[in-house]
Amino acid sequence: MADTAPVFARSEFILGGQRSGKSRRAESLARQWLDADATHRAVLIATAQPWDEEMRARIARHQRERAARVPGMVTLEEPLALAEALGAQAAPHTLVVVDCLTLWLTNLLMPASGEAADPAAPQDALVRAIAAAPGPVVLVGNEIGLGVIPLGRETRAFVDALGGLNQAVARACERVTFMAAGLPLILKSP
Repeated sequence: MADTAPVFARSEFILGGQRSGKSRRAESLARQWLDADATHRAVLIATAQPWDEEMRARIARHQRERAARVPGMVTLEEPLALAEALGAQAAPHTLVVVDCLTLWLTNLLMPASGEAADPAAPQDALVRAIAAAPGPVVLVGNEIGLGVIPLGRETRAFVDALGGLNQAVARACERVTFMAAGLPLILKSP
């Protein structure tokens, strides 16, 4: 009988548009990881911040739904110090999911304090943390560069910064998956 155990990439970057199935794929990988071995752990590092009532409700809904789909996964909230959180949680028997890089970059570039950070150093630290992780890492991010050129200098700068982040993370990851309509398209595989 053939072995049908899932094969996990050391690192996987899942990207796509809004509601494309990115988070569901990451959750599915976490569920498979947990089901594969009783000693496995799964940790989600959430980067969203509840800036308004709609976002608070959205986060609460995601937490409820995620707990139902992947009951064994622990959730940590870290909107800024992502590389440090990844380094602290990464372990050989722990799959770490980061959801999502787009909100993390937004937190860096558009903070409530008004003092935007240069994303270069945090991005480099994240790439190093991915490479150093002793267990599997799954990162989720949005691809927003497929449409028209946005109006406004700040918006174009954000699209450029996100494109650079996506490229750096894609280079660092063993597998890259593009999601569309809930379907995965493998762009890079070990």
